[in-house]
Amino acid sequence: MVLGPNVLEPLLALGVQPIAYGDHVAFRQGDYDNPQGQIPYLGSMITQPIANVGLASEPSIEAIVKVQPDLIIGLEENAKQYDNLSQIAPSILLDRLDQSEPETNLKAIAQAVNRPQQVEQLLAETEQRITAAREAFAPLVASNPKLLLLSSSQWQEINLGNFHHGSCSSLIEELGFQLVSSPKLNDAKPNTIVPISIETLPQFNEADSIVMLGSNFSERKELDNFESHQLSNIKQAWSENAIAQSLDASQAGRVYFIPAYMCLGLPGAIGTRLYLKELEQQLLPSE
Repeated sequence: MVLGPNVLEPLLALGVQPIAYGDHVAFRQGDYDNPQGQIPYLGSMITQPIANVGLASEPSIEAIVKVQPDLIIGLEENAKQYDNLSQIAPSILLDRLDQSEPETNLKAIAQAVNRPQQVEQLLAETEQRITAAREAFAPLVASNPKLLLLSSSQWQEINLGNFHHGSCSSLIEELGFQLVSSPKLNDAKPNTIVPISIETLPQFNEADSIVMLGSNFSERKELDNFESHQLSNIKQAWSENAIAQSLDASQAGRVYFIPAYMCLGLPGAIGTRLYLKELEQQLLPSE
């Protein structure tokens, strides 16, 4: 049984099926009787219905007892439930901040489910994908090297994506892009949220391209058109804002929108594959 998509992802990458799951967002009220349509991105890899044990941060102990798991894997935010969880089954809690180095959690999960031999293969395959993508992006990086990474769930709140976004930003840098920042923000610490105002966007006008990581969890609903639901509000706000439209990247048609859930929630091998594919489809010219 797993709590959180960044725990479910490495488990599935190792070829292990869960019997129960708790997501960070209450997309679903009942059990996952059709995981493909009920769990973002990862549901298609789950081969049979599984139990829903509530929110990952506050799972239902009653629901967990009911499924009788052999192993419970959660995150550090479950520390307050650890005593109860460990009475039900052996339990391990992982550091959520290790999303910037997901191999740490991958190795811990692999050890827990007796699949340590698969770790190096997964890491090697991921590195091969990144290397191939770097080669594919090389012409674009040469002509348009500067990229501004932003994130927003509401248009009035925009964050600079260089700092708090782990694999979202590190993968873009691995492709060869230079992440645009500001001298005023050079002292910002990693893994901190750095808000910027809409009015300051022109200070980042040196960016050749902009990637906006969008999210919308204000409405809890089934996953019909998940990506559209995550991005439609921020896309519309960007298109209607005079400051955003005045930026050189907007004028050149090089502003791209990607669900933040894809890389923030899935920082491992599966998420890397999906994120790379999305970047390639949007940023690279079609043949």
